[in-house]
Amino acid sequence: MRFLVRSWNDEAPWDEQRQRMILENVLGKKTRSRALDVYQDLFLPRFLKGNPESAWKIVRLLEDRNLPVEILRPVYYWITARSEPLLYDFVLDEIVPRSKGHDISVRMDETIGWIRRKLSEVGRFWSDAVILRVAQGLLAALRDFGLLEGSSKKRIAPVYLPVEAFSYIAFLLYDLGSSGESLIVHPDWRLFLMSPPVVERLFLDAHQNKLLTYQAAGKIHRIEFYANNLEEMANVISGRTVKNP
Repeated sequence: MRFLVRSWNDEAPWDEQRQRMILENVLGKKTRSRALDVYQDLFLPRFLKGNPESAWKIVRLLEDRNLPVEILRPVYYWITARSEPLLYDFVLDEIVPRSKGHDISVRMDETIGWIRRKLSEVGRFWSDAVILRVAQGLLAALRDFGLLEGSSKKRIAPVYLPVEAFSYIAFLLYDLGSSGESLIVHPDWRLFLMSPPVVERLFLDAHQNKLLTYQAAGKIHRIEFYANNLEEMANVISGRTVKNP
């Protein structure tokens, strides 16, 4: 996916770039049909038509600054989860509650059962084969993004969100309309298994690292950024420039 993000641009039409991606085999796939599947099933819904739209630009700014994968991965995960409602809901419904208990194993049969319940809620039906494939995809994606660990037997992994990635996502949420306390309690932080007190500590950490400014008095939270737009925020977390908020 990172290869597509790095090669995508605003200048050429999507269809033209898709054809070039397939002909030049940017993804290194064995067949053109497999490359097209990646574009249609993953890149298009997540990075072009997702929530937010044109999300490839969000990570392209970080890729262009050669930031380490530890900072990039959480942002890719955030984009993916927001554009894949089933993944988002699975983390909030199943992974978050389980992470607070003693049994942190995530089992295939329980994942399949959760998918069946979600389908029942909306009156939809999938075959057993499709449900199994989707369940496998959910667990594999969460393993790739670092929320789960283990190959055949998966369990919830200790989640580490670098303060740079945290600050960047905070700016994205701010840009989408959240501020003050609503930024502290935003449900997206639960994607990283974080409660509001943990979020507050990370805001304080970001403040101490001069990635943003954070002040709190009771339930009043004042959060300001050293950036007016996403490109400036990418500069801030990459250590290039800092301006007065």
